[in-house]
Amino acid sequence: MFKKNKLVFVIVLIVIAMVTIAGVYLTINNTNGDNGNDTPEGNPIAVFDTTKGTMKVELYKDKLPNTVGNFVKLVNDGFYDGMIFHRVKDDFMIQAGRYFPDGSEKQSPYGSIDLETHPDVKHIDGAISMGQKPGDPNSASSEFFICDEAQRSLDDDFLADYGQRGYAAFGKVIEGIDVIRAVASTEHDGSLDYEGGAGGGKPLTDIVINSITIE
Repeated sequence: MFKKNKLVFVIVLIVIAMVTIAGVYLTINNTNGDNGNDTPEGNPIAVFDTTKGTMKVELYKDKLPNTVGNFVKLVNDGFYDGMIFHRVKDDFMIQAGRYFPDGSEKQSPYGSIDLETHPDVKHIDGAISMGQKPGDPNSASSEFFICDEAQRSLDDDFLADYGQRGYAAFGKVIEGIDVIRAVASTEHDGSLDYEGGAGGGKPLTDIVINSITIE
């Protein structure tokens, strides 16, 4: 009888332990962090409201915390609200983060950040990445671009073969890729369509970022 009661006691303890562990696990996985603005996986979602439509972009905070942190700060400041996509090119990219419709410019109050890349994050179709000055990989601040189709030539490991650094891709579009297509295919002034240039130009009709919010 003593052995039987001992066995029952041990089984009860095991059950209690399993229930406790399960409760802790569910609590952790249901805690989104960052005031509930993150996905269950821990990555924030940026919602772009533009004059061409709305899109959602997952930001890879888990892989590129410094780059995502800089972008989220700017978003929360309302930095991008009212800006235009000042460079577009079909099958290449759409770029924003510097100019307003009247041509005025705005600089990030936080300055530039060091280049941050991750081997698992590439410039795939819909990838969002930081713009930078030619030849200066640590000059990214507020300008960003979103790829219209994959742009392998912008990846850090690709450009390393040519003795150069790549660009900081830090997320991707998860809803609204049709908006990217619409913006990229907009008629532009061809100001960057010169020999040796990457191509594209300013849209002939302004495409405005009404707002970006962190969901």
